Amino acid sequence: QRPLVESGGGSVQAGGSLRLSCAASRDTVRSNCMGWFRQAPAKEREVVATIYGGGGSTYYADSVKGRFTISQENGKNTGYLQMNSLKPEDTAMYYCAAGIDRGSWCEYNYWGQGTQVTVSS
Repeated sequence: QRPLVESGGGSVQAGGSLRLSCAASRDTVRSNCMGWFRQAPAKEREVVATIYGGGGSTYYADSVKGRFTISQENGKNTGYLQMNSLKPEDTAMYYCAAGIDRGSWCEYNYWGQGTQVTVSS
């Protein structure tokens, strides 16, 4: 069983919305921070958003602030990334990750396999 499984990717027109989900297995039970990353072709992977301590604090990349929202539902061991006002430059493979809160950063130990998001103009 994979520790993290993403779903919810797809194709959408610019201005549209998608909600990505990340289902966590029992292997990740000690994790207390979760993040979403993305990687576009020929580009480096970048962090999109991070959530710490069961929803206590969040971080967003400047490129997605005000458009994306990270959240998690602890009882269901599921994380989400709500993406609104999508732009073509948001097109990428999106990955979720889980890890240990080290105070000012998340040490990621588990990764999902990714879900593709494609935004057309």
